[in-house]
Amino acid sequence: MSDSPTIFVAGATGLLGGRIVRALLDQGAAVRALVRPGTSDEKKSALTTPATGRLQLVEGDLTDPAERLAEAVGDATTVISAVQGGPEVIVDGQANLLRAAEKAGARRFVPSDFAIDLTKLDDGDNFMIGWRRQAAAARTTSLDVISVLNGAFYEVMTGFMGLVDWERGTVSHWGDPDQPLDLTSVPDTAAYTAAAALDPAATGTLRFAGEVLSMRQFHDALQRGSGRTLELRHLGSADDLRAEIARRAAATENPFEYVALQYQWCMVTGKAKFDHLDNARYPQVTPQSLTDFVRATAPAA
Repeated sequence: MSDSPTIFVAGATGLLGGRIVRALLDQGAAVRALVRPGTSDEKKSALTTPATGRLQLVEGDLTDPAERLAEAVGDATTVISAVQGGPEVIVDGQANLLRAAEKAGARRFVPSDFAIDLTKLDDGDNFMIGWRRQAAAARTTSLDVISVLNGAFYEVMTGFMGLVDWERGTVSHWGDPDQPLDLTSVPDTAAYTAAAALDPAATGTLRFAGEVLSMRQFHDALQRGSGRTLELRHLGSADDLRAEIARRAAATENPFEYVALQYQWCMVTGKAKFDHLDNARYPQVTPQSLTDFVRATAPAA
């Protein structure tokens, strides 16, 4: 496909970034994937597994001068950022990438948002989402910006969040067990991102969810997928959760010790709930259910 659009992906060796690269290739795009100098051959090989001449690896870093980074962007029409990190990456690095995209003549930019509805939150609600909000507030560009939001990753909800303890056979939650939550797998988020990047009419903020489930339904899906009986434990109200966040914040200088609780508060209060979904815009993407995800990933009893 010599007339395929070229898409530039930063953060290409990350979990989501690598999936975005593969989804773009699957949908016929040519991809320029940014890899940092010194990236291991193993990580590069993971990107080049699809035998295709449409993937080009280019070395660079978001801290490079914008002129040099623009050379890496090359003739890409759309620049996707799937980077992760602190404010030096999310705020400063993405601002530099945006300048490089402008210099290279790209037309569209997809920032590394990929979260619950950050447009509805306040800066103090979640410090990591606060960085993304800060990056958005400081963004001035002639490029068309497409923000892809996916709620919470299945992978995070069943792991990092600390909600599921497979060894003890428990699922814990705060707040109303019937509050709907937006959830999506990493591969499906990548598929929706690729579809949006290849959609010439896509613009603004797009919201997708693999499933919308309450914690009670989340618990049921875990049981169906794993074939195990799990105890559903209620830890307290949303106000109790807020108090626990404040207690932990007062006891540590490391906000990563309570950021998972901040994400949970944003979700269980309904504050970051999507008002609508854009799934129907891309019917070619059939998202995986949480039950099927758990069936494939849950540890053996």
